[in-house]
Amino acid sequence: MKKSFGGMIVALVLVMVMASACSNSGNGNKPAESPSGESASPSASSEATAEPTAPAEAKKVKLVLNWFPKAQHGGVYAAKEQGIFAKNGLDVAIEPGGPQVSAVQIVASGNADFGLAHADQIVIAKNQGIDLVVVAAALQGSPQAFMFQESEKISGFEDLNGRTVFIQPGITYWDYLKSTYDLSGAKEMTYTGQHVNFLADPTSVTQSFVTSEPFFMEKEGVKVKTLLVSESGYNPYNVVLFVTKAYLEDHKEDVANFVKAFSEGWMSYKDTSAEINPVIHAANPNIALDAIEFEDKAQKEFVYGGDAAEHGFGYMTEERWTTLIDQLNGLGLLKKKFDAKEIFTTEFLPAP
Repeated sequence: MKKSFGGMIVALVLVMVMASACSNSGNGNKPAESPSGESASPSASSEATAEPTAPAEAKKVKLVLNWFPKAQHGGVYAAKEQGIFAKNGLDVAIEPGGPQVSAVQIVASGNADFGLAHADQIVIAKNQGIDLVVVAAALQGSPQAFMFQESEKISGFEDLNGRTVFIQPGITYWDYLKSTYDLSGAKEMTYTGQHVNFLADPTSVTQSFVTSEPFFMEKEGVKVKTLLVSESGYNPYNVVLFVTKAYLEDHKEDVANFVKAFSEGWMSYKDTSAEINPVIHAANPNIALDAIEFEDKAQKEFVYGGDAAEHGFGYMTEERWTTLIDQLNGLGLLKKKFDAKEIFTTEFLPAP
């Protein structure tokens, strides 16, 4: 029996070899397969015989945030948590920003592929010889504002004159306001992120974000009002997604995939923020979950409103970029003006 069983094995192997040889005969020039397993040269029967294959290995890329994780990055964490980046062939590492972290410098140095920053930072970088290209606007408008106690009679920027103003040194919109309004009597004090001195002086004013500081004041039992900086005419895109010009030229497919996933993530976050906000909180325990939830609700108009309501998430116009370049040039912050088309593109944004 052992001999008979061994003979059967040999016979079976011979049959398998002959069948394999027959199936490959006359096909010595079979087209090479792509990483996805599909023929690089499509044939008439490929559609009928194709079978599902495993996705190609995800491309590893790094994104640097413009600040510590918060609702302002909700679309990023939705894309990561819900597998949207992975679905688009990307393995994305998210690096937090912060006061000592410059996304512009990190991306420019090649230590990250994508970054988030303010639009005016991109223009200033171009002025410094750093060629960056913005591929989507996360926030259509700016939630930057001046905050003051409810009892103060402030209805316009000229009412800041004669008051103590807590402001970050060198912040661009303050330079713009001083060039547009008479604020010669304003007493500038350094903004530290703490509001003890602001609360101690009921007549003072402090820089803020309408998506965060009013919430903290409410928890302190202090009633406040805000004046949006955008109402002055200075309204750059607040948070934009960018890459270097060289990276865009060499990795166009990766950029296209990232923008697609970035956009899908933000659209998903609109409806699933209750699921994603705890993920953001886990990434940044220093910000309370209820503060993230407040920012989530307060920023919706800035993310999904404006031009995005009509043209889709991430939309940008040449007119607004040109206006920003003109404003910064008027402040003497640029060596020379340049064409807005050099620093942004809507090529990769999904159709509305």
